[in-house]
Amino acid sequence: MPWSAAFDDPIPLRNGRKLRTLQEAADHIMQLPEDSQHAGHWQTAIETLINAAETGGGWMMFARIAMLRALHADAPRK
Repeated sequence: MPWSAAFDDPIPLRNGRKLRTLQEAADHIMQLPEDSQHAGHWQTAIETLINAAETGGGWMMFARIAMLRALHADAPRK
């Protein structure tokens, strides 16, 4: 499956942007500070994005979930 494969539902970001493809999600992670990229939740997101790109199928859903969880983990607490 190509990195241009789209998620069934885009992943919303706090700034109003949306991540629509595996590539956009990977680019988002690569723009994070390096120490953030090494956090466990982002490492899980990276692994699932790679699995989705390599095998497709259910991994697309897992990649979306992992991205949502990582974004939630980095969200400021109220």
